[in-house]
Amino acid sequence: MAAVTNTQTFWEHLDVLRAAIVRIVAVAVVFGIAAFFFKEELFSVVLAPKDDGFVTYRLLDRMAAWAGGAIEPFSVRLINTGLAQQFIIHMKTALCAGVLCTSPYILYQLFRFVSPALYDNERRYVTRIVGGGYAMFGLGVLVSYFLIFPLTFRFLGTYQVSSEVDNLITLDSYISTLVMMCFAMGIVFEIPILSWLFTKLGFLTADFMRRYRKHAVVIILVVAAGITPTSDVLTLSLVALPMCLLYEISILIANKVKCSI
Repeated sequence: MAAVTNTQTFWEHLDVLRAAIVRIVAVAVVFGIAAFFFKEELFSVVLAPKDDGFVTYRLLDRMAAWAGGAIEPFSVRLINTGLAQQFIIHMKTALCAGVLCTSPYILYQLFRFVSPALYDNERRYVTRIVGGGYAMFGLGVLVSYFLIFPLTFRFLGTYQVSSEVDNLITLDSYISTLVMMCFAMGIVFEIPILSWLFTKLGFLTADFMRRYRKHAVVIILVVAAGITPTSDVLTLSLVALPMCLLYEISILIANKVKCSI
């Protein structure tokens, strides 16, 4: 990509940005097409949490056995209710996988676009923020995929008001819930990064966060209720507890930043 200099006009900047966006879209499409043709591998990962052989469930079984108990195996059947629904879900899932695989390249292109306009110290801050934010987002997605979603799915997928009522979960409901929870937890895990940034800018202090801790807990519960696809207490708690932990970590980060200034 051509270097962006201060002598470029507004339209030249737009041309550079347009070229970067075209490259990003092209790479995302290539990865999406590749994911589409690797259907078995793609959905073996996406559908793994619905089976009782998933790594999270095996660990729970081992913990229960160590404690002298046992967890009954479960089975939840996914169904499809639309003629073209499976094909559409296949395309959407492949597109999401393509964007996910392209995300490092997206950040690289955007950084190359804005970096010529930044000073050296600003580049270092941007690199830390973008790198840390990306790492925390990925960590949030992993926590959701390996912990929050499996526990939620196992509880709600096997919950019955009566033995006469069977649970038949639609594929669309399963995929949309998984994607939304992973994306939401990825955003939630940005709290420490934002706290570090706002403390550096002087907008936030550790004392302020401690003073309004109770208010923050209420806000966290409201946000957790808003981003969870279900209204059960278990899912709400699984989302709210990491947010509270991240808030406490953010206080420590803000305090450390204050001492280093």
